[in-house]
Amino acid sequence: MQTRSETTRQTLVRATAELIANGQLSDAGLVNICHRAGVSRGALYHHFPSTAALVAAVYKQARSRVVVMTEEAFEGPAADAPERFLAALGESLRTEEVVRAGMRLAADGSAGPPRLRDDLLKMVHQRLSDAHRDTVRPAQKLTDLADLAVVVAAGLESLGYSDGVWWDAETARRLWGLLRPLYSPEGEERESE
Repeated sequence: MQTRSETTRQTLVRATAELIANGQLSDAGLVNICHRAGVSRGALYHHFPSTAALVAAVYKQARSRVVVMTEEAFEGPAADAPERFLAALGESLRTEEVVRAGMRLAADGSAGPPRLRDDLLKMVHQRLSDAHRDTVRPAQKLTDLADLAVVVAAGLESLGYSDGVWWDAETARRLWGLLRPLYSPEGEERESE
């Protein structure tokens, strides 16, 4: 069971994430956060030394969530990992404000690079390269396939802010269905001919 202090801390993080996810970082000012969370300024400063530290806590929670999501997506057959990842990413962006907010943030709580989005895309690129390392494909082809998966992930993430259908798992599955042959063993055979 959470203590009152932990509950207040999570309420502040959630309120800050909502403001950033549904607006922009500049919306997460002291007054807006306190109003959204229903707490006083003193309560905010009791739990966080600054609003920047609070925003950094949003980043930290979002990063933890996307690391777990990525690890889960890359369990199982490598050929299906990108589809699982894209579907999970879309679902998280659609339903988890902390993830949506975190994608726009750097570890220090600023909007500057490298943002969580950048870190996530590097992580996916590395996972895809590792998953296909034992294939007969040349190293450059592996890099190209990993780049393609990252471009699709970045595109779906960006497009979803203007139209939520891009974050729908079915959209990710449909698009990945078009790309799957490039990642399959049959695609490997076609490339070596």
